[in-house]
Amino acid sequence: MNQALENLKTRGLFQQCTDPDALSKLMDEGPVTFYVGCDPTGPSLHIGHMVPFFAFRHLMAAGHKGIALIGGGTARIGDPSGKTEMRKMLSYEQLDANAACIAAQLDRFLGFDGDSARTANNKDWLANLNYIDFLREIGSHFSVNRMLSFEAYKLRMETGLSFIEFNYQLLQSYDFLELYRRYGNRLQIGGDDQWGNIVAGADLIRRIEGAEVFGMTFPLVTTADGKKMGKTEKGAIFLDPSITSPYEFFQYWRNIQDADLRRFLLMFTFLPTAEIDSITAAGKNPNEGKERLAWEVTALIHGKDEADKALSGAKAAFGGGGGDREAMPSVELPRSKFETGYNVVDLFTDAVLAPTKSEARRLVQQGGAFVSGDGSTASLTAITDVAALIKADALDSAGELLLRAGKKRFCRVVTK
Repeated sequence: MNQALENLKTRGLFQQCTDPDALSKLMDEGPVTFYVGCDPTGPSLHIGHMVPFFAFRHLMAAGHKGIALIGGGTARIGDPSGKTEMRKMLSYEQLDANAACIAAQLDRFLGFDGDSARTANNKDWLANLNYIDFLREIGSHFSVNRMLSFEAYKLRMETGLSFIEFNYQLLQSYDFLELYRRYGNRLQIGGDDQWGNIVAGADLIRRIEGAEVFGMTFPLVTTADGKKMGKTEKGAIFLDPSITSPYEFFQYWRNIQDADLRRFLLMFTFLPTAEIDSITAAGKNPNEGKERLAWEVTALIHGKDEADKALSGAKAAFGGGGGDREAMPSVELPRSKFETGYNVVDLFTDAVLAPTKSEARRLVQQGGAFVSGDGSTASLTAITDVAALIKADALDSAGELLLRAGKKRFCRVVTK
């Protein structure tokens, strides 16, 4: 098998391919242009979106040429794949703003140079399509029976599939055709929930252009306990630092299960496999490996400076030695509240360690609310009385104290 494809298999970035032998042969003959698409349904990608873009970089490194397709046109409809209900319709202005944000995130990760990596927006060819002409030229090549045989559509048929969503597969297939015509694109890659759409696009190009193109998918990533990868109790782990701070991003990777370490090092870093073998060898401390994983992924997404800060903040919070308390998540609160006595429920709510007062109250009652007595992690004490008042004598000489919610979420309180 072609070395680039073999590398994707080794990294866990290969699930299905329309014709692996023919694709391997094509890749052996020279650079292949490929694409992966994402719809701008929000202002930021989350880490689950990034699996195809890690594969994108591996293929780029092997000399192939990639297109990151922003679905400014398809997002006007919404992809039913993997969804149990119809997506919320966004205004065209909001979609354009989201597309600009996502293109900027991908540029930082991929480095668009207009050759080995470029971006395109399908709004450019979908927004002004003539519907009658489109049905005649494109829709005539699709079988409703075949569309309904794909898992994504079968699942939605149980809960209700709108006619507007039913058109999505035609539009994504048309994207493949358009990119083939514009850039000689021969391969579409994506998550395994896109298999039906990818196969349909390859079939459309065969019917219209008489050309052989290929599709390849990656597994939908779940954690060892079966949960969707990149999800926490607070929601998805986003790339935008204003939604998910670099520290929170780092902590997500630092807190994965031991069973996921090797797989995530292979999928979400570019460390050589031999080095990953060494990091995860029998007898090695998995926590050291998870710290390395967290640093590597944070550096890739947010830069090395932010990764260093997050690591330093984590060491300060968890007592690993060294570390910088100023790199911990922080909140500024009035000193006057401590002078009169800060109710512990209000304190944890104001420090955003609990989303609501009722959640903060439950946290306290269950013994998960900890407050430092002298500003250090070593002096953290559980507060179980919801009426307890945290007074100024709990502040250290700098007017600070530390809070912990549960085992892993810290906050440094700075008073003013």
